[in-house]
Amino acid sequence: MTMQISVKDFRAIKTAEFEAKPGNIVLVTGENEAGKTSLVRALLATRPNLQVSVSHTTRPPRPQELDGRDYYFVTPERFAEMVRQDAFLEHARVFDNWYGTGAQQLRERLDAGLDVLLEIDWQGARQVRSARADCTSIFILPPSPAALEQRLRERRTDSAQTIARRLADARTDMSHHAEFDYVVVNDQFERAAQERGADTGRTTGRGCAPAGRSSRGCCSSCWADRLALPDAVHCA
Repeated sequence: MTMQISVKDFRAIKTAEFEAKPGNIVLVTGENEAGKTSLVRALLATRPNLQVSVSHTTRPPRPQELDGRDYYFVTPERFAEMVRQDAFLEHARVFDNWYGTGAQQLRERLDAGLDVLLEIDWQGARQVRSARADCTSIFILPPSPAALEQRLRERRTDSAQTIARRLADARTDMSHHAEFDYVVVNDQFERAAQERGADTGRTTGRGCAPAGRSSRGCCSSCWADRLALPDAVHCA
């Protein structure tokens, strides 16, 4: 059952379980424009034992990106060869490019007792959950469709046609939210990055509610209304 939680409680997910059993996998899925990067950084800042897995991709590096730090940049031919060698725990095509999580690299970190965070799309997350049912999966949503479109346009890097396609793809992606353990509706893009100093102890239930429990504070433009998310605190 999917549980919807607030931004504040995002970083306290399964704290007790992580401390009791090292070598955990955390899956985080969502559009970058949903504030995913800021939330992931905040989560990493509170968990020294948590590391981000570096994915392989066939897309060219962007300015400021470094091979081995942001991604392992490989040719389509090399990626296809790795698929044939069963070198990926998961792999999927996203926006005309291929992405994959190296199985050996992940296994080495888990065997060393580290917790590993995978920033992957819903296709890859489904593959990982199939192989590792004990992983924790989190879907991050922007506060509304309009907010997502606004952030895409503010980037000023995509054409109107590309933005339209990304929005259409985002709607498809969002339809898979119920497959995840947690859903975070991030209406605190800037505030989320500033919450790193907040208490990171066991989740107390403040700001979160299990599916089906009624809470107030939702706005009519939220994804909750569009996607039939559980009626929980998601605009706090």
